[in-house]
Amino acid sequence: MPRSQTRQLQKPPIDAWGAGRLGLIFSLLYRYGPPRWSQYVRKHWAGQRLVIAVPYLWLVLFFAVPFIIVLKLSFSEVRLAMPPFAPLIERVSDVAYAVNVNLGNYAFLFSDPLYTSSYLYSVKVAAISTLLCLLIGYPMSYAIARSAPTLRNIWLMLIILPFWTSFLLRVYAWVGLLKTDGLINQALGIFGLGPFTMMYTDFAVYIGIVYSYLPFMILPLYSNLEKHDLTLLEASADLGAGPIKSFLRITLPLSFPGIVAGSLLVFIPAVGEYVIPSLLGRSDQLMIGRVLSDEFFANRDWPVASAVSIAMLLLLVVPIVLFQRFQNRELAGAKK
Repeated sequence: MPRSQTRQLQKPPIDAWGAGRLGLIFSLLYRYGPPRWSQYVRKHWAGQRLVIAVPYLWLVLFFAVPFIIVLKLSFSEVRLAMPPFAPLIERVSDVAYAVNVNLGNYAFLFSDPLYTSSYLYSVKVAAISTLLCLLIGYPMSYAIARSAPTLRNIWLMLIILPFWTSFLLRVYAWVGLLKTDGLINQALGIFGLGPFTMMYTDFAVYIGIVYSYLPFMILPLYSNLEKHDLTLLEASADLGAGPIKSFLRITLPLSFPGIVAGSLLVFIPAVGEYVIPSLLGRSDQLMIGRVLSDEFFANRDWPVASAVSIAMLLLLVVPIVLFQRFQNRELAGAKK
């Protein structure tokens, strides 16, 4: 066999990627260039991995550096100085150094009932708020996913529209709505009802969290429901299943990854919420975000505050791992 024919057999034919995107020059290089212009090498080019590594490196630094600083502070001792903590490694002489590791900060978290009750209360508020967001957001997501394509963008824009306003201003707006002489009690007074005490209660906190984080539940659910194959529901109807049974046996199981993703997107930030409980919540029961802020700025006990933040991070590790797992499963299902 001639050498030119052998060289052509070793190279795969020009695909649409090369001819369509880079034109004649790439086609010539691909056909007559060195063997490195193969489809396998193009897909596994090291430069692509280098480009992808840049945001990953930024995320590692964005998380690792603050985490290391806070972790170091959590093992320090408080001091009436600036900065208000003792160094971990302290020089005691010209040739000697002392390592000061204080584990009492973590022991103090379990001995003081304030921190335990704050953790449990934060988890309770976040769990109930997540459930309320799911009960409200699932029908909304289902309606948007089953609406006409021309209307979906309008509904999604209305869902995202509150994000164009400052988060703090939106929470302050609820103060004017929920207070004793607010708009809600004024409207109820027309019918001879009220006034009801809604401010500085758990009810106000749930209202604020659900209102603020409801889009985080709707958008993942819509992304999941919009991909469902509607022919499965038609086949279920042909086999005699009613709408409720078809929903419970087909739609609900298929939407489970979206439910998990939306629930974790609401639960994780709601545990450490600070603004909403401070403006709308009770004064006799603090969430862990408020306790963390008070330790840093009011008590100036940075070691204990750092221990509180590390404990809160460990509390959220399991939901974060679950979110990553279901997100990878969702991406794998989308590729198939």
